[in-house]
Amino acid sequence: MPITLATWNINSVRLREPIVLKLLQEQGPDVLCLQECKSPVDKIPRDGFAAAGYPHLVARGDKGYNGVAILSKTPIEEAGAFDFAGLGHARHIAGRLENGVTIHNFYVPAGGDVPDRDKNEKFGQKLDYLTDMRDHFHSETPAKSILVGDLNIAPREDDVWSHKQLLKVVSHTPIEVEHLAETQDAGKWVDITRQDIPEGRLYSWWSYRAKDWDAADKGRRLDHIWSTPDISGAAHSSRVMRDARGWEKPSDHAPVFATFDI
Repeated sequence: MPITLATWNINSVRLREPIVLKLLQEQGPDVLCLQECKSPVDKIPRDGFAAAGYPHLVARGDKGYNGVAILSKTPIEEAGAFDFAGLGHARHIAGRLENGVTIHNFYVPAGGDVPDRDKNEKFGQKLDYLTDMRDHFHSETPAKSILVGDLNIAPREDDVWSHKQLLKVVSHTPIEVEHLAETQDAGKWVDITRQDIPEGRLYSWWSYRAKDWDAADKGRRLDHIWSTPDISGAAHSSRVMRDARGWEKPSDHAPVFATFDI
């Protein structure tokens, strides 16, 4: 049975409830994973989501920042919430669907502006978070699992608008790309988006600072869908819904989709 899943850094689920509902109503994914919800769990507007056909939710929340949630049409049970790097932030939630598939929803720290852990504590926290992710998936090999989220790293040269100009910019530095690769390798995770779309520039984030983000197109692919090898062959129809970046009061991220025949 096909399951279509979407992941979206929403940059405040309460402020942007209208466009979440627009996505649910127009696209109808079976599961929607949200990051940067910026809301305590009890303040997430779940009544509106339930009325739209998504009565099931697992989440972790912080007031005003971070926060992750998984909305589902079908029952989903909580399957863990990791506090990597001991930050005390709501950056991970896992849920298990009735078919036994586990979905990990991550919001990896952005890392601040300076790519030097000695000068910027946030950059160090980002690297430590990824190291803890790596070590976890080394010690507990995942199976029948999907990992999604804003991982805040654009790993490939064609995941950014200018590889050369962004080599010293947080999200595309070699040390971050290396840490992400080690995390991916630890769980034998398959990059589903790039399995489906192996070539070409692909972005999921465009800065609010650009006057005309679409024309400038200085994007980065920060949002990812991975799966374990046992179900990666069942994945297809990956896409980035770029149009949503231009909706009214948009997030600076676009939703990323994939379908799994499982």
